[in-house]
Amino acid sequence: MFGSLFEEKEDEGFVSTSATGRTAKGGEEPPPPRGRSNLCGIKNQGGTCYLNSLLQTLLFTPEFREELFSLGPEELGCLEDKDKPGAKVRVIPLELQRLFARLLLVDQQSASTTDLTDSFGWNSSEGTNQHDVQELNRILFSALEHSLVGTSGSTLIQRLYHGIIVNSIVCKECGNVSQRKEDFLDLTVCVCGVSSLEEALWNMFVEEEWFEGNNLYRCAQCSRLVTAAKSAKLKQLPPFMTMSLLRFSFDFAKCERYKETGRYAFPLTINLRPFCEQTDAEDSDFTYELFSVIIHKGGCYGGHYHVYIRDIDELGQWEPPEEDCKPKAQKKTKEEVKESSEQKLQEDNPLSIITAIIAQESSKSVLLDQLGQKLMNKTGSSWSKRFRKPYGPIGKFLQSHSDVFILVSNGTRVALKANPPSPATDASAPSEQTTNSEPSAASDGAASDLQPEGNQKPKPKPEQGSHWFDLNDSTVTSIRESDIAKQFQGKESAYMLFYRKTQLYRPSEALSNPQYKVPSHFIQMAQDENQRLQQMREEFDATNNTVELHLHLAPFYKTVNGVLQPVSEEPSINLNFDRRKTIGDLRITIYHMQELWEGDMALTVAKSLPAGLHLYNTLTDDSVSLYSAGIHTHTDLFVWNGKEVRGAAVQSGAEWEPVLLTVVRPFLSEGVEHEAQNGVKCKTTDNSNSENGAAGLKREARGFAGGSTLGEVREALGEPRESLLCQEHKTEKVGGQGAGEGGGASGWRVFPPDDMQRTLKELSLKDGDALLVLEPQSFDSSVFSRNGDVVTVTTPSDCRWLQVEFRPQIKGGEEEQEEQRKKAKVPATGNMLLCEVKQRAIWELQLQEQPSGAQYCLRQVDCSGKLLPPVCEELSVRDAGVRLMTTLSLCPGNAPKESQLFLHFTVGSAPSAGMEMDIIVEKTFTVKECLRAMLDAVGLDGTSWHLRRLDWCEEVGEPLMDEDASLSELKISSGETLVVTEGLLPPKGFLKLPVWLYVDLSGMEADCKRSENSPAEQQMQGAETTDGSCARSISLCGKNMAELQNVGKVEISDDATLEDLKTQVLTLPTLQDMCVPVSSFLRVWQMEGGRLTRILRGQHVTLRKLKLTSGADLCVQCLLKEEDLGPKQVLLKVKMGVPGERSYYPPEELVWDASHDSTPRSLRTSLAAHYGLSPDSLLLAKHQPDKHAWEEISNWTQQVSKKKKKKKAESLLGPPFHLRDGDVIGIKNLLIDNNRDFITAEDQQGQQRLREQAEQRRKGEQAATSNGAGKTKSRKLEVSLSISVGVFR
Repeated sequence: MFGSLFEEKEDEGFVSTSATGRTAKGGEEPPPPRGRSNLCGIKNQGGTCYLNSLLQTLLFTPEFREELFSLGPEELGCLEDKDKPGAKVRVIPLELQRLFARLLLVDQQSASTTDLTDSFGWNSSEGTNQHDVQELNRILFSALEHSLVGTSGSTLIQRLYHGIIVNSIVCKECGNVSQRKEDFLDLTVCVCGVSSLEEALWNMFVEEEWFEGNNLYRCAQCSRLVTAAKSAKLKQLPPFMTMSLLRFSFDFAKCERYKETGRYAFPLTINLRPFCEQTDAEDSDFTYELFSVIIHKGGCYGGHYHVYIRDIDELGQWEPPEEDCKPKAQKKTKEEVKESSEQKLQEDNPLSIITAIIAQESSKSVLLDQLGQKLMNKTGSSWSKRFRKPYGPIGKFLQSHSDVFILVSNGTRVALKANPPSPATDASAPSEQTTNSEPSAASDGAASDLQPEGNQKPKPKPEQGSHWFDLNDSTVTSIRESDIAKQFQGKESAYMLFYRKTQLYRPSEALSNPQYKVPSHFIQMAQDENQRLQQMREEFDATNNTVELHLHLAPFYKTVNGVLQPVSEEPSINLNFDRRKTIGDLRITIYHMQELWEGDMALTVAKSLPAGLHLYNTLTDDSVSLYSAGIHTHTDLFVWNGKEVRGAAVQSGAEWEPVLLTVVRPFLSEGVEHEAQNGVKCKTTDNSNSENGAAGLKREARGFAGGSTLGEVREALGEPRESLLCQEHKTEKVGGQGAGEGGGASGWRVFPPDDMQRTLKELSLKDGDALLVLEPQSFDSSVFSRNGDVVTVTTPSDCRWLQVEFRPQIKGGEEEQEEQRKKAKVPATGNMLLCEVKQRAIWELQLQEQPSGAQYCLRQVDCSGKLLPPVCEELSVRDAGVRLMTTLSLCPGNAPKESQLFLHFTVGSAPSAGMEMDIIVEKTFTVKECLRAMLDAVGLDGTSWHLRRLDWCEEVGEPLMDEDASLSELKISSGETLVVTEGLLPPKGFLKLPVWLYVDLSGMEADCKRSENSPAEQQMQGAETTDGSCARSISLCGKNMAELQNVGKVEISDDATLEDLKTQVLTLPTLQDMCVPVSSFLRVWQMEGGRLTRILRGQHVTLRKLKLTSGADLCVQCLLKEEDLGPKQVLLKVKMGVPGERSYYPPEELVWDASHDSTPRSLRTSLAAHYGLSPDSLLLAKHQPDKHAWEEISNWTQQVSKKKKKKKAESLLGPPFHLRDGDVIGIKNLLIDNNRDFITAEDQQGQQRLREQAEQRRKGEQAATSNGAGKTKSRKLEVSLSISVGVFR
């Protein structure tokens, strides 16, 4: 019934199998070992949290676990034989045994239930379906009982969980007692309306239910109806009592599910004596203690299960929960107690804070990956937010204070150098394993093979009432016994309770012994699996902790301008090294690799930058591991003596990071070779690695140290002090290109003399920035000109050209057009007029022989190949924004002048490809003049036209309302598209509304073959009248006919009132003969989809407030009396049913006032007053014409809990009825009419038509699917929970 009631939330139930969050570099990552609790979780298959919680409960039920392990292969068979024909292998118990053995003995964080669910007969998708854990509890026990038939464990479930309830009915006349026994495996107790488990049991087994009054009991001995009392008692108690809490229910009034989240307390120990039939035994026979609580987190439509379990045999290692898991109030209290004894920290000094944190630890050391969290707990803010900016990363801060801190345990922990941890204390570190710690060797004993490494640490003495754990799929954490009370209420609350009798004692040899009563073959299986996992982890750690280092050796480098540059093609060698080893180990390895190395060896972290190799921090502490030093794979290390490279000192640090600059020098005349097609080729006499850019300039990439001053850069370049250094003027870049690219010139800013003393970093120079070097005599050339601190560089004429492509009119196919295209390269400068460029292109393309009078224009092309508007030929190349060395298209047509616009336009609709027309108009043209020019261009006459713009999605948009405004004032630009639309320009704020007339044809004979429809839902049929006007007939019940006639359109301002609208409607020619005394005798309907939907109310309300839009259909109806409906008054069509017949009397109009009360009772009272009947004798229903059905309007009042607030009465104006104007309400008078069915013969015919139409659609869809025309996705069916069991009887 609950379907997907227990769907898991996306975040819930998913636990990463990686404890460290690392990504494996090679091979599959082995499962992580058990955590500090030494207990194993269960993997979630996607939706099996309910199964995981129940399995953990059964595992930690020692009697169930040991009874299951007592069944050997001789009774259950072997899993290897399950596929053999005729073999009876009891797969479910065997897989359950194997799973329990893995959970007890295999050292892994979580085990898989895939084999077990396969034995259930579940497919792969069943693991993602969610079910109820209470339902699973019964089905799993039933499956086990069927699987164990014929074995010594056939009574396992009955012996542990079976109980008996006796139900008694006592006759109060003769005292006769009638009893009936009822078996149970779990008790289902009520949650709604009770506050505790004891109260629910009291209501079930102590309170009596009386049969009296109209509800009497027939006594078999008295042979008559008598007063009696019914009660129930627990007759037989099982060793284990399971309580299923009814937290999920169904609200039949609201037709929705809900979860009871109120407080529901349950005791840790309970005495069931008051609820039992026999009470003369010892207290221990009735006393139970809680050992498992299955918890549901979430609501009725989604959630997640986990379980609190008491570890009875103390198999796990219980530790007090972490401080961050405690409530804030407890943390605050504990901190206040500590503050009195702690030394007050200097809040702004991270050195004193970290020192205090380490000193307070009992081990005198802190894990590196936990130091940040402890710092945040101490100061209230993280290292990154508070200290990173002034002090850098926390790892570098610790290294920079090596006189205070020391790294121990292979670099995984930090301690104080003045007070290092003792060896005994440090030996306990493996219990807090990280991925960087070395795997510990396993001991030889079988027990040590099965125990996780954390068990080697001496167990702290647990607190009283401890050994409770939270098993949440793969995660197992310690909790306090007091945490159980938090699950009494809320969205995360208890769902199933498991109690065990206190007289069930455990032997001492079972305590802390997971192998207790586990068969030997399972112990051997676990040992083999632990050895395999240990080997996998060692191989994985070796692979995953190997980093690839790039070693750069000093003999293969030289310094150029303070930057390290390689002198050979392969200056670095690669080295694979274990990052868990120390810097000293790495240094020794490199010594062995470089046998000829002499003197000291320094290892410095380096980085390859565009300018060259740069050094950062030197690794000085040989005891630190590579991981703690921040060395990762592909790290560059520079191997040198730590002082100089080839006699030159090397600067290190971020402030000296080198910058790769592009040095630009003049290259005016010497060595220049001109090529017509390829631009300029520059030759140099030196051997520098230069790259030629634009003609007249030589570009060379040079690297300089970031800490070098600009003056030092000038000296390194060998330039005299009189030389000028210039930076490219970036503010003059337009569209991402230099300003000079459009007109053949570029701007440079001269560095002032003060900048000569500033470093490259201070000047914010970056890699790739250009630096122009000019000598004073360079300004004698026309290439360079200076204006203040700006130098303009004009490129030589050989690079000034434009390519012009001739595009003739399309007369044939695309191939013919491509053949006709011609190209020519025209010399051009930024100051050349485009008309000159066009004339040269015509001459180059030999177009002089074209017909006389042929006009051409130049047009740019965008990145998609679309032609842009023609450029103005009166402008220069630079002013028109045309870039040199680009392509222009020469097309037939005229070019606009500087005072003109080039526009596209289309007539009647949005433009399609190739259908646009072009026109050139003056910018000073008004909209009216532009429209006239466009109409003349296409040969149209008349005045009933207006212009519209295109909207953002290239569709016809808003009209240009101001016809006297100029195109420039409306910000219409060249290349824009306008649409010439037929019709006069609509007035501002005016609405054009079609009007229909409602004509009542009462008294005329008409066959009513269709079902009854209200004016709000009438089916309209179009017809043509004799005068050509459109008419629609409306079929009404009661042999009446109504007709809608189109009487024209009205144009009215949206500021006009409804009364103004009625007055203007009456001026229509068709309505001039209509006799209407005042406007209140006229009713106005709004129509939607050909149906009357609502009545417009309020004589003085504006049409804007009535939310009328242009084009909305209106229908007017003449009334016999005045009408002024209020906003909450609803006009209904009410029909009284004919007694004894399936028909109704003619409908009547009723105005129902719902302003004060819109409940069913208010409507019933109004109808009773209208007909003069009693409200209690009326039965109401609303007609649904689209379904040909009736929806009964009940007068119920919902029963609510005393704890809940009184619910507001349901309104008929809202869901599900949504009563509105014109709805049909059927009425049955129950005093004279016993027929409560509102369906008429016409309704049945309509429903039959709907079924036939649905069948036809279904057949059509099936035919389309079979033909491959379309496929419909079938809806996923809800599958009930089931477990397949073989036959063993």
